[in-house]
Amino acid sequence: MSTTTIRLPDELKARVAEAAKQAGTTSHNFILEAIAEKADLAAEHAAFHALADRRYAQFLESGKSIPWEEARIYLMDRLAGKSAKRPLARKLDR
Repeated sequence: MSTTTIRLPDELKARVAEAAKQAGTTSHNFILEAIAEKADLAAEHAAFHALADRRYAQFLESGKSIPWEEARIYLMDRLAGKSAKRPLARKLDR
């Protein structure tokens, strides 16, 4: 395991200490968990953007999409627990 030194302003150091105390852990562990959570979030964001890029490329290639109003009705029905037929993507008139 490697060592990294970080300089914390006194106010932040005190906040971390208090939050760690309330969480029942050490400041060191609290900081490690915070860094891990931030790294996980960054990875999730990157995966989300990669998926969006792939789907947009698919759209550009096929020209097919689902009109928002149809998608909205489908999603609202699903949220309401109703059985809903999934709308099909198609080339739209411009």
